[in-house]
Amino acid sequence: MAENTSPVKNLNFGQKVLYWLLLGVCKLIGLLPYVVLYYMLAPLIYFVLYWVVRYRVKVVRTNLANSFPEKSEEERFEIERKFYKHLSEVFVDVVDMTSISRRQLKRRMQIVNLEEFEREVGTKDWVAALAHYGEWEYFSVFAIDHPYHNLGVYHPLKNKVMDCFMIHLRTRLGMEVVPMFGLGRRVLQCKKAGEQMALGLIADQSSYERTSDHKWRTFLNQPALFFGGMGHYAKRFGMPVYFLEIDERKPSHYICRFVQIYDGVEDIPETEVMDRYVAKLEEMIRRKPELWLWSHKRWKVKPPKDAVIN
Repeated sequence: MAENTSPVKNLNFGQKVLYWLLLGVCKLIGLLPYVVLYYMLAPLIYFVLYWVVRYRVKVVRTNLANSFPEKSEEERFEIERKFYKHLSEVFVDVVDMTSISRRQLKRRMQIVNLEEFEREVGTKDWVAALAHYGEWEYFSVFAIDHPYHNLGVYHPLKNKVMDCFMIHLRTRLGMEVVPMFGLGRRVLQCKKAGEQMALGLIADQSSYERTSDHKWRTFLNQPALFFGGMGHYAKRFGMPVYFLEIDERKPSHYICRFVQIYDGVEDIPETEVMDRYVAKLEEMIRRKPELWLWSHKRWKVKPPKDAVIN
């Protein structure tokens, strides 16, 4: 049984009004036809974000220049434009998810090797190694028609209204969200209860806290900080790890494949699981870079002089 309780009760009166207003407006917009949402509203958002507001354009250009020094300025500019078009679709996705049906969501995110994956996993707990690539919020599709207790790990937002809104999106179809700082306790509770877990970890987001769990790796030609907890939980509980490989067919429609990067048994260091994830992620980004979230300041944290960078 999911442990989630509605966080809305912790909001003050003004915050509750903003929350219900935001949710109501998004639900109404989400009822519009697909063509209107993705071929009229998304291009409008793209125009405003990119050409009017210039939302984090400097951050995106710096990230692309540092990640792809071998590409020409024209090639990086093409990636930049495609990224903002995709980002505009992601904005629409968030609105649409307030009212999207289970059947629609399953059509949006098709797993091409689902039967093979289910045979491999069987009744074992497993880890889904995700990234801010494609539409990561669609991972809640695995809470539909599957026996797994779906745990989605997240970082709470500072804005309480938006935090409640995003929790609603992620839980309305059956997923349980768990803050990173409470993950270990929740995993142990599920193990004790004998519940089969699917643990969704978005592990590409840089951390502003340097702890023993974070490791420096060369990623897209730069030192990057990665969370090593994926390998820790996989090794400790014998959980196979599957990387979610994603490609886009058309706006908001994805073809996905589960690629096993750890079988839950192999005797390897915890950091090797993370290294395999980093390698698969970079390979996927280089194949279709516009689908990754370039507007994050992923390389803001710099390694200390004595850092070990592999």
